[in-house]
Amino acid sequence: MKTNRLPRWAERFFPGGMSRCVYIMEDSIVDPVNRSLTTYTWNLNHTTLMSVEERCVFQDSAEQPATTQLKREAWISSSIFGFSKPIQEFGLARFKSNQLKAMKGLEYALSNLQGEIPHWLLRDTVKPASEKTKEAAKTLASAAAPQKPRQYV
Repeated sequence: MKTNRLPRWAERFFPGGMSRCVYIMEDSIVDPVNRSLTTYTWNLNHTTLMSVEERCVFQDSAEQPATTQLKREAWISSSIFGFSKPIQEFGLARFKSNQLKAMKGLEYALSNLQGEIPHWLLRDTVKPASEKTKEAAKTLASAAAPQKPRQYV
């Protein structure tokens, strides 16, 4: 089940709560001879509004032996008369946006396996700390620092 919300204009076509989840089916095929993994994914409900089918092929790279190539394809269709083209364009734009996020997530997960931090994560998430945050950090650091022994005169 995928919980990505429908756009507000589409929510009015569905009863409350139904627009918040889409049931997804995925079929995966492992080919050990060609060293590839192919996934087929499609939605099971809301298909009148929009049907999305995706195929991903993960395969060893012949040019770079230690890397994996990914070929991703998607097909989007709609059965709503008079609105199918705008719905398809909306669906394609949203699909591309979601795939960028998915690729960043995959890159992040793979980099964690190697103990690295992706360059985009550092660039996008490291922001100057506010004064309040700096003071809280100083307080925590001083509390965690080893205490000097007291000297009496």
